[in-house]
Amino acid sequence: MVSINLDHAVKYHYGKFPPRSLRYDKFLDPLLRATEAIARYDQMLKSMRNSEILLAPLRNQEAVISSRMEGTISTMDEILEYQSEISDDAMDDEGSDLSNFRTEVVETFLYQRALKSAQNAMSDGYPLSANLIRQIHSTLLSFGRGASKSPGQFKTEQNYLADRSRRNIKFVPIEPERLPEGMDVLFDYIAHNSHSPLVKAALAHIEFEALHPFQDGNGRIGRMLITLMLWSSQTISQPHFYISGYLEEHKDEYIDTMRRVSEKGDWDNWCAFFLTAVEHQAEANLAIAESIMDLYEEMKQVFSEVLSSKWSMAALDYVFTNPVFRNNRFTSRSGIPQSSASRFTRILSDEGLITTRIEASGQRPALYSFEPLMQVVRI
Repeated sequence: MVSINLDHAVKYHYGKFPPRSLRYDKFLDPLLRATEAIARYDQMLKSMRNSEILLAPLRNQEAVISSRMEGTISTMDEILEYQSEISDDAMDDEGSDLSNFRTEVVETFLYQRALKSAQNAMSDGYPLSANLIRQIHSTLLSFGRGASKSPGQFKTEQNYLADRSRRNIKFVPIEPERLPEGMDVLFDYIAHNSHSPLVKAALAHIEFEALHPFQDGNGRIGRMLITLMLWSSQTISQPHFYISGYLEEHKDEYIDTMRRVSEKGDWDNWCAFFLTAVEHQAEANLAIAESIMDLYEEMKQVFSEVLSSKWSMAALDYVFTNPVFRNNRFTSRSGIPQSSASRFTRILSDEGLITTRIEASGQRPALYSFEPLMQVVRI
């Protein structure tokens, strides 16, 4: 049995959340820059005809990066290929062979499914609450390594955050017996505190991570919480803001700055770090979104010319939403008459607009990739 060392562990900050005061002078400039950057990003969201079609790849990017931060390694191509094989409401399809997909791919796919289900629930009027968080967690850990770690259930035993060797404990979260009280305080703060939305997202995120309410999956759920809070506060008009790219790039600083909140009560520098992350990620997301939107506008003309059909926009919307797809899915789910859809895939392939990943074989239809979009979003 490996012994663990608690000598230098930082312990949860009992009774210190929410902070009684914040020194805004320490993070006023980052707050202003983050506010301006996310406003520019949101203006772009508002200008999109259908942000769900155009920005679905950003959700997949977030799934890949946020899962990677927890050691689950997969690629955008793997996620989209897996997505092309399964149904909208089940973990597999009759007749689909999913045995070739790694567990890590399925786990990453579940991240984007969990986030989308939360967004759908909130659109239907469900409040951002501890109960909703448990539902998200249940989806996130419904398959793979997390399935044995109490999906949807708050922890009943103390958990720890350790260093890479797993020998030295770095942080001791709240005790399980006091977790219900901590969650009540957190969601009361989210619902009723008058802090600005960006500051509130900063403080709620770190408090969730410090509570560490689940046996596994806390980092991923905590990063989803940022998106859901910014959307529910109408800081962003659509639920398409993802921050894991910056946090992964600055992972050591991210973790150290969070630990200093419990260790030294340094909420102000945490806010400065978080707001800088929002600023830079808003700029990065805006650049990607503008590239996607520019490509969409360019492809509208191209698809119209090469397909010469009233269904050309339906074909374009389908490949933007599903940039990796099986031919049978395109013909059955694009809303295009089957004879036209079959003709379209031949034309698009001949024109080099879609690339054949896997040739048709027996009853297995061909697998295609819309490479112009993949080149923009691949990470």
